[in-house]
Amino acid sequence: MNKQNNYNPDVLSCLASLSNDEVFTPPEVANSMLDLLPQEIFSDPNTKFLDPACKSGVFLREIAKRLIEGLADKIPDLQERINHIFKEQLYAIAITELTSLLARRSVYCSKDACSKYSVTKFEKTEGNIFYTNTKHLWVGDKCLHCGASKSEYGDENREGLERHAYQFIHKKIPEELGNMKFDVIIGNPPYQLETAGENGRQAKPIYHLFVNQAKKLNPTFLLMITPSRWLSGGMGLDEYRNNMLSDRHIKEIVDFSMSTDCFPGVDIAGGVNYFCWDKNYKGDCKYTYIDSNSSITRKRKLDEYDVFIRNNNAIDLVKKVMSFNEEKISGSMTSLGVFGLGTAERGHKEEKNNDCILISSAGRSFIEKNRIKTGQEYIDKWKVIIGKATSAGAATAGKDGLRKVIATLEVIEPNAVCTFSYFIGGAFNTKNEADNCKSYISTKFVRFLLLQCLSAINITKDKFRFVPMQDFSKPWTDKELYAKYNLSSEEIAFIESMIRPME
Repeated sequence: MNKQNNYNPDVLSCLASLSNDEVFTPPEVANSMLDLLPQEIFSDPNTKFLDPACKSGVFLREIAKRLIEGLADKIPDLQERINHIFKEQLYAIAITELTSLLARRSVYCSKDACSKYSVTKFEKTEGNIFYTNTKHLWVGDKCLHCGASKSEYGDENREGLERHAYQFIHKKIPEELGNMKFDVIIGNPPYQLETAGENGRQAKPIYHLFVNQAKKLNPTFLLMITPSRWLSGGMGLDEYRNNMLSDRHIKEIVDFSMSTDCFPGVDIAGGVNYFCWDKNYKGDCKYTYIDSNSSITRKRKLDEYDVFIRNNNAIDLVKKVMSFNEEKISGSMTSLGVFGLGTAERGHKEEKNNDCILISSAGRSFIEKNRIKTGQEYIDKWKVIIGKATSAGAATAGKDGLRKVIATLEVIEPNAVCTFSYFIGGAFNTKNEADNCKSYISTKFVRFLLLQCLSAINITKDKFRFVPMQDFSKPWTDKELYAKYNLSSEEIAFIESMIRPME
């Protein structure tokens, strides 16, 4: 029989390639996470495991494999060992009714844990994989527990559609688990809810709610895989970010700059990471950064800076630049929406008296000057504007391994304004100064420093916190900047290997 006929794909590997906000975990990733635990835990018949966001059952399945092997000496009879593992050690809360059935089929070999086909026969259909249809607790238009919008998720008649009231974070832990002490909580929680924001639909992160709720159960170990956007905060994640980076119990983090290296075919801006939190550990974190084909590990104090530098090789280079103690260019930049014009503003095509030029993502048009209520001090200046949207998610390299980082950078003349899609990187009295500022921001040196503060798709002025101010009476080149900051040939090569030239 040929190799093709012998091929037997793992159904969970196939499901893991699906792309949505509830990403299925590939078995190899689940095992990499389990490898972070002390392996003797799988030889202890008293260890209890919980997956609070169960989808495919992959974590329980892979844990079961390790326990079946690890408990062979303590419980020699295979069926007795299987009964003990599935009934006394493995527990889960499914995120939907469908995933509860999928998980039971994956873990017990039957969606009905009472059936003769189940690897161990329970008294109840659900076994130890629980699901209860849960409702949001509305306070006004928001859910008290997860912040979901009532207008979008409150329709009780959404027959056949999920309302995403996830049981674990809505304080609906099954009675059977209520007083149970879990040694290990592990999972891949839902990442976000779609909400209607001021400038269109936005994604509201919710994965941090699962992490926080899991910590309240006081496990010995907590392992979860989530988007890496929390490393830079924003979108309601600032408090969570600060707590995580200052938490000395986080023993290890494995961070993928490109989510496709972890979840094949799934593109999550900013990448993903998984971590191991150990109640009995207190110290620096073993942090591994994986970028394309490179993997760098370093013991780190996670809150060394007020922004987290993901690339381990970049830390010493940033420290060298920071040692010059210069004023930072972020101090002369504006916030997004400085002129009070929304992203969707398009102006009109024909110029009228006293109009301003309007720069939007759709190009140039005109807008009445009297509509500009804020940022009027910038109208008569030459301005360097920067698009808030990064190039290909900033952290994502092209096939050549290089990143552009900044997608839009241009100089606009006096009497020109811009929408919320841009912010001002510098305002000047002369075009020459503006051009020189643009030449500086265009350098690989600046975009490399900017990249260290990015883990999502948007750029804001605070992301330039490592970029020093320069004298803009002259233009700047990378060669001059490399010399000014005494960069070694290795450091220069590192920057050049990551950043592509601006067109």
